[in-house]
Amino acid sequence: MNLDRIYLDYNATAPLLPAARGAMLAAMDLAGNASSVHAEGRAARKMIEQARAEVAQLIGVRPRDITFTSGGTEAANLVLSPSLSDGGKPLSRLFVAAGEHACVLQGHRFPEASVSVVPLLADGRLDLVALQQLLAGAGDERVLLALQVANNETGVIQPVAEAAALVHEAGGLLVCDGVQGLGRIDLRGLGADALFVSGHKIGGPKGIGALAFANIKLHMSGGALVKGGGQEKGLRAGTENVSAIAGFGAAAQVADLAATAGLAALRNGLEARVASLFPEAVFFGVAAPRLTQTSAFAVPGVSAETLLIALDLAGVAVSSGSACSSGKVQASHVLLAMGVDPALAKGALRISLGAGHSPRDIEVFCEALEKAVRNIQARSQMSAA
Repeated sequence: MNLDRIYLDYNATAPLLPAARGAMLAAMDLAGNASSVHAEGRAARKMIEQARAEVAQLIGVRPRDITFTSGGTEAANLVLSPSLSDGGKPLSRLFVAAGEHACVLQGHRFPEASVSVVPLLADGRLDLVALQQLLAGAGDERVLLALQVANNETGVIQPVAEAAALVHEAGGLLVCDGVQGLGRIDLRGLGADALFVSGHKIGGPKGIGALAFANIKLHMSGGALVKGGGQEKGLRAGTENVSAIAGFGAAAQVADLAATAGLAALRNGLEARVASLFPEAVFFGVAAPRLTQTSAFAVPGVSAETLLIALDLAGVAVSSGSACSSGKVQASHVLLAMGVDPALAKGALRISLGAGHSPRDIEVFCEALEKAVRNIQARSQMSAA
């Protein structure tokens, strides 16, 4: 990472940790295929199983209940299927929260006619009353609910335990997108039946993720996405990416929940400074519990696309709360689901912090933000004159 720049986009990807890099290099020196029975193969297998145990420990499940995938997206595509089973009545309906990631909204394998969207409250949390009503209206159909642990744009932490209680009472199952929560909040005891996570959010390499069965009765009754050999107990065929798996395991081993909790002071200081510079700024999700290192806000009348470019030129990397498609910035579906005005939603910025950030980084960001916003506002006024 360029040390002359300030990187404030950890929710997109955290920089690779030294421990992960070291584990990956060690794995690259192994010649064996993990499916081979000779000594070289057994060494590769040992490294995979060590990483499996490290990831399982962080999530709070048994190592045997971890399946490695190419990332969170593949894990979501795999598990959000009518093939998911606990031995009971087959799943026939999928409920998805309105603010879910695209890998959930577009990657599931249920017929569209069998999918219902559960709305969000204005603070960004799942509407539990609406969920209860939808469950009551499902009749004899068995429901699978897909719900994030924490939103990738706003950092809002969802009421997973409460949702799990409602879903289980109705005889259904709950799958959680734990991608943003991994290494930041305790994922143990949430009540989810399954979770999926990704390595590059916690300082592991890109291109590696995992599906975790927290409910020991869960299994996939067919429906594997990648078919071939029997790797990963038949759920994910193909020669294992040993170096990426090892890097993920190493990152999981050094994850520090307390250190992430300590980022709240930096985040709160950032928001206080932005509010003092721009009293009209709107901060999203602040009425709900949030990840300590995430802030999403907008300055009315300021385009996120223009602001991102200006900040990037100033040496500061942040993200927008908007999705970019075909060169057009669109309002974030998450913010729209919260009832945010589309024009304001198009101006949303997301700042996400990580280990190593300092008050000086926040000050540099705020200085760059002030200059960029003032320039944009001045040009807008000149155009309107």
